[in-house]
Amino acid sequence: MIDNFALGVTHGLLMLAAWLLLKRPDLDRESRAGDQPATKPGRRPRA
Repeated sequence: MIDNFALGVTHGLLMLAAWLLLKRPDLDRESRAGDQPATKPGRRPRA
C-alpha cells in the first residue's frame, strides 16, 4: 500500500514547483525568437 506521507510530500513539492513557476515575472513577457534580452533576468544593469 502506498504511504499517505509519500503522496503528500510528492504532491506538495509539485504544487510548490508550479507555484514558483507561475510567480515568475518573465511569464508575462512575449518576445520574438531572435530577440535577446539586454540583461540577464534577475540582474540589474550597472549605473
